[in-house]
Amino acid sequence: MKVGILGNGNVGGGARTVIARHPCGLEVKKVLARHIPAGLEGLVTTDPAEILEDPEIELVGEALNGLEPAYTYVSEALRRGKHVVSANKAMICRYFTELHALAAEHGAGLRFTPSAGGGIPWLVNLRRTLRCDRVTALRGILNGTTNYILDAMQTQGRCFEEVLAETQRMGYAEADPSADIDGLDAQRKCAISASIAFGIPVREEDVPVLGIRSVTAEDVQNFAAMGRICRLLVQVEEVAGAVSACVEPALLLPQEIECSIHACDNCISLTADEAGTLRFSGPGAGAAPTGSSLVQDMIDIAALGKAACAGNVVLDGKAVLGGDAIHSIRHPYYVRSQGKVPPELVRGGAGSAKITAPLTPQEAVQLERKLHRRDKTTFLAAILPSGKGNI
Repeated sequence: MKVGILGNGNVGGGARTVIARHPCGLEVKKVLARHIPAGLEGLVTTDPAEILEDPEIELVGEALNGLEPAYTYVSEALRRGKHVVSANKAMICRYFTELHALAAEHGAGLRFTPSAGGGIPWLVNLRRTLRCDRVTALRGILNGTTNYILDAMQTQGRCFEEVLAETQRMGYAEADPSADIDGLDAQRKCAISASIAFGIPVREEDVPVLGIRSVTAEDVQNFAAMGRICRLLVQVEEVAGAVSACVEPALLLPQEIECSIHACDNCISLTADEAGTLRFSGPGAGAAPTGSSLVQDMIDIAALGKAACAGNVVLDGKAVLGGDAIHSIRHPYYVRSQGKVPPELVRGGAGSAKITAPLTPQEAVQLERKLHRRDKTTFLAAILPSGKGNI
């Protein structure tokens, strides 16, 4: 099958290299880039029409950043009946429903395994589980940059600013690291995973989020005194057909599986009626792992051929978002702020911080916003119970 790749950066270039080494029935005919590198003049183009309008190209791999022009290009490819594989979590999250509708209308396959988990075959195994099982919960680490920062602060005693600068030098974090440290990247991956797991369109704004921008070395010392380790966690639960989701820093006991995930690795788990709890871990980003994941999706589509559309995600609407489920995720929070925490919420202290009564993630976000008006360095983290926590 002849393919075109939109983007020649880390992921697009990684996918191109993987196919060159392991063709697996795929042939890269054209690659879209802003500039044509020396030696790739016959392969790389700056004109998207050379991919989108070429009838020989049956499959398009999308590895661009941001919403546009990615959404325009992918929509056009689907309208022309071309299969699409995407690594673009922002676009997939924002236009999840629209893209699946286009794919169904035009008989095209749509896959996006590398959009959540990088090189980890997370989404493909989540979908595989759903073929004969019911998923009830998701939990784990889906952002390598924040994991690197929290791990280094905990194991090496370094400050947030120093480790963040290091991740930027290493290429893990962007010059503007907001998507990572404010939890927005994990929020999108959470929404995509929840949409698949429960057959409903979950938007990023449906997922309450707390980030790690304000975590300090003093906080990490307080965590250690509590016998806890901090990780940025994705959590999703279904209770009686209602779904609740959140992304937040969580204080875990050292024996929890997420505490053994170091540097930029990810670890995500699902809990299902029949299979129990299944965990997937490995590199959550990087040119080779994520590019390989993009190619794996291409191989799956090539194997299915014209039947690829039948393997697309189905939004069956059997569950609902919110409702009584918003109370299913509830736990105390560590709060460090110069702002005044309402006395009726305070249940104890931890060094310079306070421990609250159990709150929902929505209530915690509201509290953080209120305190942030008084103290922009305010930091909150969920304190999860031992064992499986909320899963």
